[in-house]
Formats: sequence, C-alpha cells, structure tokens
Amino acid sequence: MKYLCMIFSDSTNPIVLSDKDEADLVAEHLAYDREVESDGRLVIARALQPGEASTTVRVRGGEVSITDGPYVETKEQFTGFYLIEVRDLNEAIQVAAKIPSARFGAVEVRPIRELVAP
Repeated sequence: MKYLCMIFSDSTNPIVLSDKDEADLVAEHLAYDREVESDGRLVIARALQPGEASTTVRVRGGEVSITDGPYVETKEQFTGFYLIEVRDLNEAIQVAAKIPSARFGAVEVRPIRELVAP
C-alpha cells in the first residue's frame, strides 16, 4: 500500500540552523532516503521550495485564476514529502517517525487513493 508522508514546518517559528547544521540535516535526509530506498519502501522523496514560491491555480466556470503564494495561509508550511510503499499504516508510521525533519515539525501520513476507471 502506498502512503504519502507530508513534512510540515512551523513558518511562524522557523528553526534557524547554522550552515553546518543545515548541511548535516540534508546529509541525514539523503542517508535516510538511501536506507528506505535500499529496502524497497521508497517511491520518491523531495524537498519543496518555500510556500511563497508557489502559485495557486483555480478554474471556475471555465475561467482560470492564478494567485501567487500557497493555497491557504497557515502557520505550518508543506516543506517536503516521501511517497512510500509499505505493508500497512503501522509500517508507514515507523518510516515517518524516522524522517529527520520530524524532529522539527510534523509528518502527516496519508494513504494514497488509487483511482480506477469505471
């Protein structure tokens, strides 16, 4: 079963890391990526640019509307994700709990909904 592990960070109280600490965190993420990939559970993992870099697109009545910035203004920003394939929710939680950024923010684990053509 596939799960999306969405990493959220508090944008109102961001952690400030030294260049060395940030490099160490990136190295820790990359090492964890390799670990989860080597045991066959990682589909893809990526970090995201800040919410301010996003563009929101809506289509209403055939008209396209574009807004700079995130879809919603919240104190928590979606900063990265892991798409994993595991046996069940318990295993997904185990994977999510070891994501290095979970120490600084939150990781939401959500099952993927497979769409089937009618």
